[in-house]
Amino acid sequence: MSRRIPMALSILAVASACTLQRTNPSAPAFARSTTRAVAGMAAGGDEHLAHMSAADMAAPVAGVRVAQDNPTLPASNNGAAERVKNSPRHGEWVKIAYEPGSSDSLMAWVVYPFSKNARQKAPVVVVIHEIFGLSTWVRGVADQVAADGFIAVAPDFLSRVRGGPSTVELSADTARRLIAGVSTTERNTIIKAAANYAMMLPSAQPKYAVIGYCWGGTTTWAHGVNGGLKGFSGGVAFYGSPYTKGGTPATATTAAVPASVDADSLAKITQPIMLLNGSKDARIAALMPAIDSVMKAQKKSYAGVNYEGAVHGFLRAQNDPRPANRDEAEEAANLAATKDGWPRTVAFLRKQLGVK
Repeated sequence: MSRRIPMALSILAVASACTLQRTNPSAPAFARSTTRAVAGMAAGGDEHLAHMSAADMAAPVAGVRVAQDNPTLPASNNGAAERVKNSPRHGEWVKIAYEPGSSDSLMAWVVYPFSKNARQKAPVVVVIHEIFGLSTWVRGVADQVAADGFIAVAPDFLSRVRGGPSTVELSADTARRLIAGVSTTERNTIIKAAANYAMMLPSAQPKYAVIGYCWGGTTTWAHGVNGGLKGFSGGVAFYGSPYTKGGTPATATTAAVPASVDADSLAKITQPIMLLNGSKDARIAALMPAIDSVMKAQKKSYAGVNYEGAVHGFLRAQNDPRPANRDEAEEAANLAATKDGWPRTVAFLRKQLGVK
């Protein structure tokens, strides 16, 4: 059931180049893929992009002050580079086959957990990046997932549309322009590829969950709808909505009917899912009562939390100050949402993946 958590209660709550090698004859392929992506966005090819606000689409800016350095939470945008650089865990770039037997490949960042018992195997968590691509911040989230006891794999969903696998981090604006070229079908294929790669590692258990942010949150819902692989155990969507179906326009005699949650798609979900949102993302907040109602009516395992005063992207923002027009109340709300939302996420993953 969806719940709105005030900031005060939230604070008190639980606390690069290995290189999709798509037959890509020359550099112009990058330009062609860029053109396709921009055209797809203009045509409204990605519903999530079409409904995001200007603030949601703005590239994140790292400031000079690192606001939070709590080792039990993912780093904020400002702290991610230092966290990844100094992590005691082993992280590495890997090239993964796009599909079994395919010569195409994609890039992913993998982080391994420490184990008290060298023979102890860990389940897998696929970390799905935002519209800003596989950033240093997402790699920092993967590092925290590993710190919490899982093998984390964060694939670059832009490997194909950028022209091939690369460890070079795209600018947020470039990634945002390209991402409309990645279809839902391709996203699901990439999740499966990443999960299969990680589950076949000698230190892995054959089960996985997914967590995603923004565009990745919507992709998490889509993976739940599409069913995943054997071993799929659930997903956590941070500020990402499930499929919706369009409304109908008003006529001279009938009122307009707003878009609504696509109950038929949600009916296909078989594994638990959790949605964590900031109340300042009114687009998703407005959908949450309907999501809760549909999931409850269909007897699905679902929980939704809408954090009062937090923004879309609160886990990245936390209490990093904005470059201009600083809002300390918003910073506090974002950090409170993080302090409540991350332990919820870890508890969900441990329960679903059988980690004690």
